[in-house]
Order: sequence, then C-alpha cells, then structure tokens
Amino acid sequence: MNMSTVAVDLAGVSKSFGGKLIVNELSLSVARGECFGLLGPNGAGKSTTARMLLGMISPDAGKITVLNEPVPARARVARVRIGVVPQFDNLELGFTVKENLRVFGRYFGMSARKIEAVAPSLLEFARLESKADVRVAELSGGMKRRLTLARALINDPDLLVMDEPTTGLDPHARHLIWERLRVLLARGKTILLTTHFMEEAERLCDRLCVLEGGRKIAEGKPDALIDEHIGCDVIEIYGGNPHELSELIRPHTRNVEVSGETLFCYAAHPEQVRAELRGRAGLRVLQRPPNLEDVFLQLTGREMEK
Repeated sequence: MNMSTVAVDLAGVSKSFGGKLIVNELSLSVARGECFGLLGPNGAGKSTTARMLLGMISPDAGKITVLNEPVPARARVARVRIGVVPQFDNLELGFTVKENLRVFGRYFGMSARKIEAVAPSLLEFARLESKADVRVAELSGGMKRRLTLARALINDPDLLVMDEPTTGLDPHARHLIWERLRVLLARGKTILLTTHFMEEAERLCDRLCVLEGGRKIAEGKPDALIDEHIGCDVIEIYGGNPHELSELIRPHTRNVEVSGETLFCYAAHPEQVRAELRGRAGLRVLQRPPNLEDVFLQLTGREMEK
C-alpha cells in the first residue's frame, strides 16, 4: 500500500502490561477513506491498539504512523486531525448538548464564532437539533452516543477512531449509529473501528483484522474471509447430544464444531445432513448463510465472547 494513501500503519507493534503480552507483533495498514475493523473478544487487544495509535500509551516494540506522523513522537500533531469516540461516554452531564460541543471545540483552539458556525450541522447530523439546550444527563443512552460522535467531528477530522461505538445500545439506536457512520464514509472519512459485534463489522467494514490474545489471526474483506474460511451454508442443530450427532453427520460435512449445546455444521450439501437427522425427535435445525461469527468459531474453536 502506497504510504501516501495510508491513514494508519502499524508494523510489528507489541505491548505488555504487568508481564502479560496484550498486543503481539501486530502489523496492519488502514487506507484513507475506508472503514477498518479491529475485531475480537474482550481482552483481545483492540482497545490497547487504539490507545497506542492515539499516542495515549507507547508500544514496547514496533512502529506506528498515523496520518503520516510518527506516534507517539508526534501524536499531538496527528491528534489535531483525529476524532475519537471512546468506549465509554465522557460527556459533561451537567452541561447542555450545545455546551458540550463548545467545550470540546475549545480543546482544538476553535473560536467561539467557529464553534457556533459548525454546531447546527453537527446537531443535525446527530439528529439532536431539538435537544440543543437539554442537559446531557436527561438524554437516552443512544442520544448520548450520537452526541459523542458529533463531538468527535467538531474539528472536521480526517480519521475517526471509534472504540466499541455501539456497546450497550438497543438495536434501534445501534442501527441509527451505523447509518450515521455510513454517511461519514460517503464523505470520504477514514474510520478505524474496534468492536466485538460481528454484524457491525460485516455491515460497516471494508476490511477487518480479527485479534485473539493480542495476535492477528485473520485479515481481509468480510465477504472474502467468509468465503475463504466457510464457503458454504451453516446448519445449527439444537437438542440431543451434540457430540453423538457430530459423529453421525461428520461424513457429510466439511467441518463440525460443538459450542455449548449447539452443533455448527458446515456442509456443501446440507440436504445430506438433513436426511441423517430426519425422524430424530427433539431436534431444532436452522440452515443459514455463513457469517463472521462462523469465521471466528472456525479459527478459534469457540464463539465470540462479548
């Protein structure tokens, strides 16, 4: 990838805390204008990676470049062009929605006139026009999340770093955030997104990297990863003895995984699997297209832990 088209580049980056390796020789590049996802369960190293590229903590080894600036050496310069949506909202609860934008704008050295000029469009983007003078403490969780996103855009950043942006939101609020992020991508913004929601990554990300134990275990476009690692329909089987059933249907499958009480079957000819199961009482069988959750299960032998 040509460095002039790269927004974020990590080369051999490692980080330990208390003797435990949290990020393990991680290398990746994020192109300008794309949405790149860092996926993995809690403790995989996603948030630590995000904090390192923001210059909040220093790597023990490796090289980080963000918007052509070396980090952490020139992190302060790079941060002027970055918008950050942290994992947990850190809004001023006693201030109004508009006052939160004003305070944050001053962090970037923006004049009061400039903040007043951009605030209406940000509130409209976040669908909070009617809440401008409402105290943040009175907002719903989804509204607070949208305000945090609007606040991150006040300096018109080139890069958005979003750490678990929809955790704790109900499905409606989550979908609204996704829709707003698509608008930003259409405007040419670059987004680096950490998430443990596979559906979120499938819907938003141009490319993604799957982490486990601080190590990269897969990287690529969502559909390409699904085709590469799965490439067929998935049959989920509930009820019965999953280990006994797995031996029964294994000859008709590419692979079988047992996770808890669920049997995941990957079969090019699912009708053969269904024929083996026909007549067995107490079974519930679901056939569906493959997804990223299946990729993670295939790579690690277990479902994604939230």
